[in-house]
Amino acid sequence: MRTERDGAQHDLRHHGDAEVRDGGAGLTDLAVNVRADTPPAWLREVVAESLGGLAAYPDGRAARAAVAERHGVPAERVLLTAGAAEAFVLLARALKVRRPVVVHPQFTEPEAALRAAGHVVDRVLLRQADGFRLDPALVPQGADLVVIGNPTNPTSVLHPASVIEELARPGRVLVVDEAFMDAVPGEREALAGRTDVPGLVVLRSLTKTWGLAGLRIGYLLADPGTIAQLERAQPLWPVSTPALAATEACMSPRALAEAAHAAHRVAADRAHLVAGLREFGPDGLHVAEPAEGPFVLVRMARAAAVRRHLRDLGFAVRRGDTFPGLDEEWLRLAVRDRVTVNRFLQALDRAMALAQG
Repeated sequence: MRTERDGAQHDLRHHGDAEVRDGGAGLTDLAVNVRADTPPAWLREVVAESLGGLAAYPDGRAARAAVAERHGVPAERVLLTAGAAEAFVLLARALKVRRPVVVHPQFTEPEAALRAAGHVVDRVLLRQADGFRLDPALVPQGADLVVIGNPTNPTSVLHPASVIEELARPGRVLVVDEAFMDAVPGEREALAGRTDVPGLVVLRSLTKTWGLAGLRIGYLLADPGTIAQLERAQPLWPVSTPALAATEACMSPRALAEAAHAAHRVAADRAHLVAGLREFGPDGLHVAEPAEGPFVLVRMARAAAVRRHLRDLGFAVRRGDTFPGLDEEWLRLAVRDRVTVNRFLQALDRAMALAQG
């Protein structure tokens, strides 16, 4: 693990959707971490029914209360946002911080938002040799804003909540991106809903589990003072009426039970994917383990060529070299059902052979 002061530039705005757009209509998507076959029919019906209220300005009170009830906190500790991406922009623009630190490899949007707001960003780079695990002692003492994902995209590492808590201290904002936490069975290691950790800000997204990337809905949990500060930086009516209806529906007991079931299914499908990847052997392919998110990070020689050949064979995967701390030998694979995974593994075997010439 090492610290990098305003380090080398990466394409921080590159995201998995770039791998499947522009001629990728026929591709099987293992690049985007949105759960397949979503949104479910019942959720599409909720969104459709909300269209009758489009003439009125959005009223987020019911959705905000639903999120608060789901996490057992007062509504004053909840801020609804137009996706988690808006939350990162609000944090970067509204909070007066002097030394922000982002723990990498992780989702690059937090650093991109900080840089766009004029901040100089420190990076703590987690290493493969350490299993991409966090050592809180490596985060600079002077950092007054620390950002970490849990489980982390793209490494699929689930950090113990007790380890992340060690980063908290008076005068520091600790931002934990839990966009994929509902894909972890039992949401173990979650910090959402905790009110005893100083400076804690937790982000959640409805994009991944429910397939709502096009609707843009997420939320942020923090102390009321921080929520008020961020809310003042928001434009009026930032979340649309359909997105608010979806939020309220996704907090229902039915939805939470469905998400919990999906998390167990993803875990089983991920185990199948990892088992198949291991069969390539350590000389051909390395899997970052243990993987706990709905995606798996792998390293292989000539990964860029493999990715191109996979595309020709009908599969899109996420390049890893746009994540600080990784290079062109890394690829991220979204977890899919067993039939799709089996097809992918056959294509991967062919693509690796083609890349070797």
